[in-house]
Amino acid sequence: MNRATAKHLIERYFRQLTDGCGNGDCANEFCASCRDFQPLDNNSAAAKALELFKINAKLCNPHPSKKDSDTPRVDSTDLCPTRENFSDVHYLTENTVSMILSFCEEKGDYSALNRIIGRIFSSADALVQSFRKDEPNPTGSRGSPEPTDVDKHVKQSEQPAEKMGASSAAALPDEGLNETFDPCEVTVDIGAVRRVYDKFLSLDQVEAALVNALVYLTPNMELDLEYLDVYETNPDYLNIFIIVLENRNLHSPEYLEVALPQFCKAMCKLPVSALARLSKLWSAYGLPHIRRMMETFQQLITFTVVSNEYDSENLVNDDQTVVAATQCLKVAFYANILGGELNVEHNEDEEEDPESDELTLHELLGEERLYKKGPRVDPLEKELGVRPVDSIKPLIPFEEFVNESLNEVVEMDKDFTFFKVNAETKFSFQSCPFILDVITKNQGLYYDNRIRMYSERRLTALYSMVQGQQPNPYLKLKVRRDHIIDDALVRLEMISMENPSDLKKQLFVEFEGEQGVDEGGVSKEFFQLVLEEIFNPDIGMFSYDDDTKLFWFNSSSLENEAQYTLVGLVLGLAIYNNCILDVHFPMVVYRKLMGKKGTYLDLSDSHPALYQSLKELLQYSGNVEEDMMLTYQISHTDLFGNPILYDLKEQGGQIPVTKENRQEFVDMYADYILNKSVERQFKAFKKGFLIVTNESPLKYLFRPEEVEMLICGSRKLDFEALEKTTEYDGGYSKDSQIIKDFWETIHSFGEEQKRLFLQFTTGTDRAPVGGLGKLKMIIAKNGSDTDRRGCAAFWLHRGFLPSSAVRHTTPGASQKRFVLHAQLADFVVLVIFPGYLCFYHKSYQPLTPALMHCCSQNTPPRKN
Repeated sequence: MNRATAKHLIERYFRQLTDGCGNGDCANEFCASCRDFQPLDNNSAAAKALELFKINAKLCNPHPSKKDSDTPRVDSTDLCPTRENFSDVHYLTENTVSMILSFCEEKGDYSALNRIIGRIFSSADALVQSFRKDEPNPTGSRGSPEPTDVDKHVKQSEQPAEKMGASSAAALPDEGLNETFDPCEVTVDIGAVRRVYDKFLSLDQVEAALVNALVYLTPNMELDLEYLDVYETNPDYLNIFIIVLENRNLHSPEYLEVALPQFCKAMCKLPVSALARLSKLWSAYGLPHIRRMMETFQQLITFTVVSNEYDSENLVNDDQTVVAATQCLKVAFYANILGGELNVEHNEDEEEDPESDELTLHELLGEERLYKKGPRVDPLEKELGVRPVDSIKPLIPFEEFVNESLNEVVEMDKDFTFFKVNAETKFSFQSCPFILDVITKNQGLYYDNRIRMYSERRLTALYSMVQGQQPNPYLKLKVRRDHIIDDALVRLEMISMENPSDLKKQLFVEFEGEQGVDEGGVSKEFFQLVLEEIFNPDIGMFSYDDDTKLFWFNSSSLENEAQYTLVGLVLGLAIYNNCILDVHFPMVVYRKLMGKKGTYLDLSDSHPALYQSLKELLQYSGNVEEDMMLTYQISHTDLFGNPILYDLKEQGGQIPVTKENRQEFVDMYADYILNKSVERQFKAFKKGFLIVTNESPLKYLFRPEEVEMLICGSRKLDFEALEKTTEYDGGYSKDSQIIKDFWETIHSFGEEQKRLFLQFTTGTDRAPVGGLGKLKMIIAKNGSDTDRRGCAAFWLHRGFLPSSAVRHTTPGASQKRFVLHAQLADFVVLVIFPGYLCFYHKSYQPLTPALMHCCSQNTPPRKN
């Protein structure tokens, strides 16, 4: 049985289930005319029709009073092909709509228009044939309907396809379809469609007809796309989606209940090539169209989420409406990228790991899906050949594609499982990361990191059992404070060469000669000390810009590549261990880590003075060659301030920069500064970063600016949020006077003072991902109110040497107190003693008696 015949039979079953055969005495239990038949909605009828087709169930013969099922279904008043009913109109053109509207206006009755809308917009075949570009546009305003025009439409529609049913004809290929078919070209006259919708939507009488027609249309479309591969047969099937989505009222409540959810489900059945084609079309239609598409799908997602309740048993991942709308939103997301400023070139060379024929332990344990290597590639992204990182400036900011309502209800632990293990059978919102905010995605990354840590710990235990050795479940680093770089470099380099998988273990740092258990605070101090030394200008690994306060790779550094690899490792380990670092790189560094080379536009934040000069060169309206006197030979200074000449081209000193080649000069200049001059240093840096993150979904889930936030934290400081989430212990509450005084003092600080306070208490002047509200702080009271200050018990983190952890400060003139400080891991605890403020971690141990004596004597703490 060929495809057209199968489609025709399924349609007959569907109409038999919905309309019946017309025989009042019908005994067929699968016919709506049977007295015992239970009515079905369109969705159920469509599914049942497919079921009946598979088992070759009985089909009733049409009763004489029933119109033949091989012709388009019309209202009972349309049985006579009169001019008033327009029953001979089988598809729409702008001319036809104008004539029908003119007729309805004369009669003062729009029932004929509603019947035609119901008939045409509920038929896949009719919509495919409607509003074709080759149809003549109206030459004037709505004229009176002339029979000759209607006859012309009938003649054009008289073809074998008309005899095959309402939607089966849509599966037939156009005669003009051949190998030269342009996937971005469509046969729909989009201007005519928009003008027709302008007329329709100005009439209140037609809204219900459009909604009902769409409800009837979508089940047939799902069948067409899922079982009959109709798009591959006839690419013009996409016309249906183009026409329907031009309806500006799709976001209204009338559509959100049933029509739009069903339509989105049908749209998800389109093959990837069709979705890519639709995305390219939308990108060509411009910002207003893409924004309307985005808002329509976002409205459906939000409406569905707030209308339902979700929990660990009833997951939002199982809500087909939300899933379908999210997948449709992805088409608008990539259209937004395609329509904006793009740079699909200038990609960093990716080093592929050699494939090994040996089975890993993960594969032997059947866990290869959970730990599969290589970044994911979205099918639509691959089809379009564009990635979010290729976007220089999208038409709509990426932040507007985030749906806050969805982020509040998604269960990331379950979603992560679907993403890593059950991707073929379960939908994960991490496959559409644009809809998730950085906080939610960070939760997914956290689960991925922790599972890898536990896995490595378990594998270590298995290996140790086999080999009879003591298990080492952590990545242990034992370093000396005075030789922290050398010790860390040697140890990490050995691990990366001998057993790189050990880097996936949880980090555990120990300072030689110091007692303590690393619960996060010691690791954080280790990161800070390493970065402070590496970014020291005296070492010369990085250059520092006083204006931008950013670091850049020193192209003439004398340090070997291993030092830069260490920096990359530190950044990777910080992400892997969920630790914020106080590093200051321009955004181009993170773009390069994500696979993009630096370009001229990236100079704006990394080398602003050079960027401004090159920008003025490009905008100069005079004689560039004579006035500027530039050549393709540039100069910069080395580590010792000596000038270095470099030819951008061979014999560059002899090639003048002119108006014609200045863009090339600027591009080559930027390429040298951002890529070629630091190639050795950055390649080693990236190598270290990827050693830790190469198997992580980091590159798939996050954009460069989000990676910066993961490493460095957020620049936005909301101390009001911190105050709301702060907890109190030991007799204090938010209403205690000293607590009120404390927050009054904090809120009175200027922006710079607040950053210094945050730097002092957490080791960085930025907030964690999600803002200061995510920083858990406890303010506790230790000891009773008394003048005997020595009775207070002081606490410090177990992994800190008191001499490095304790500092003295006076927050304000009216608040003269001593502050004991230790770096933070999980959260901060503030202990307020009589006359003192003390910051400490949850695992602090009592301080030495000597330091207690210092404080009891009202003297600043000092090294002991």
